Amino acid sequence: MKAMLKNHYLPADMAIWTGRTDSTDNYDAFRWHQWMRGLDLNKADSSPAAGQVGFVLLGFCCDEGVRRNHGRTGAAKGPDAIRRELANLPCTFSPEVLLFDAGNIICPDGGLEESQAALASAISSIRKLGLFPLVMGGGHELALGHYRGHRDFMIGRMQTPDIGIINFDAHFDLRPFTNGSSSGTMFRQIAQEDTDSGLKFRYMCLGIQRFSNTLELFKTAEQYGVVHIPAEEIAAKGDWNVIEKLDEFMKDTNNIYITVCADVFSTAFAPGVSAAQPLGLYPDDVLKYLKHILRSEKVIGFDIAEVSPRFDQDSTTASLAKVLIFAVVNTLCRLKGIAR
Repeated sequence: MKAMLKNHYLPADMAIWTGRTDSTDNYDAFRWHQWMRGLDLNKADSSPAAGQVGFVLLGFCCDEGVRRNHGRTGAAKGPDAIRRELANLPCTFSPEVLLFDAGNIICPDGGLEESQAALASAISSIRKLGLFPLVMGGGHELALGHYRGHRDFMIGRMQTPDIGIINFDAHFDLRPFTNGSSSGTMFRQIAQEDTDSGLKFRYMCLGIQRFSNTLELFKTAEQYGVVHIPAEEIAAKGDWNVIEKLDEFMKDTNNIYITVCADVFSTAFAPGVSAAQPLGLYPDDVLKYLKHILRSEKVIGFDIAEVSPRFDQDSTTASLAKVLIFAVVNTLCRLKGIAR
């Protein structure tokens, strides 16, 4: 693991975790910056959360995949922007819940493939520690490394990888990868890797925009058995249509990996993204669906990608990412009966 992270990993800079302090001894008045601990993945050989529930924040400071995909770069600075928004969140969980910042995966010299491999190694290490990964991007190319990390962890435990991907996204990201990885190829790469390994590729995408995907991508999605719900269908048919399709998808797998591309929302809610969308899903709706998926108690990891401070306005997009991460942590704690 240490060799894989070499030159592509920076431990957490805890100086970023500052904010309002209402009390130094009353836990009920604590905020995340007061409860956050650093976790160096190069040194963590045993679980720092034995017998407790722990969440690990990990940044993916890379948008080389966005550049290769001819998108607007800037998402590499997303993780720290999200951290600054997270700092003042209230601790709505019991003190037995631990929060860790494991730092950032970086992408020196455009080495995207090496950064994705380092992310996979980091995710596998986090899982071995018995902790729940919360990855912040960075380009959506992080999904390849994140998924591989869970797959590698399961293989290491002599388990057959059984992972369903639920992606909130305006794009399928199923483009050919003959010229290498990018922010538009990762789910096709996962599909090919799973197929080559004799595994079933399970992928569901919510929020697809018809004006953002070619006919060839729709045909590719059909070829790989991708379940998708266009944004217009979500608006027209409402929650029950989505919930039924989510339940149908989730019943066939024991592990769910959730990934959110910030461009699934319209620019009214998420202006700071790599590929701006005039139309998109409402944050309240995504929160409903996200919590429903979490209540399945099958979710093994979560990430939010393509938050680009360069194009953000008043940290609106980073703040939305904060709300999604808060919902994940709070919902999982409530399911375990350790929310306040």
